[in-house]
Amino acid sequence: MKYIALASLVVLYSLMFIGGYVSAAGLGLSCPDWPLCPNGIMPDQEYLIEWTHRFIAATTGVLIVSTAVGVWINKQSDRKIKVTGTLAAIFVVTQVTLGALVIDLKLHAVLVAIHLGIGILLFAMTLLTVLFAFRLDKTTIQTRT
Repeated sequence: MKYIALASLVVLYSLMFIGGYVSAAGLGLSCPDWPLCPNGIMPDQEYLIEWTHRFIAATTGVLIVSTAVGVWINKQSDRKIKVTGTLAAIFVVTQVTLGALVIDLKLHAVLVAIHLGIGILLFAMTLLTVLFAFRLDKTTIQTRT
């Protein structure tokens, strides 16, 4: 579970980086359809950056939700990691929904700002989940010796 959480954090950071690029370069509406770009799963060159952002977002979502499920399945998980893992899963679903609305409403400024804010909260919860996961593993090892 801790390595899925760590992979979630790394992929999420990559997502935030490319999301910042998409926004700064004015490419937010380069792919006007959601969830797929024109031509379906494999986009044309003109849609590649926004398509990459969406692909990484989907990967991030799967990893974060998987981490949350793993946290709840693990009998050794304490309350803190369950809270942060669950909040991260809620925030990632919220982000996907906001991302769709941002595209549908043609980059409405308030929604873009909320999307950024939720992204920061998502990163914080994912980071805390990783920290708790690695700390949990360390304390488990110490009690066994």
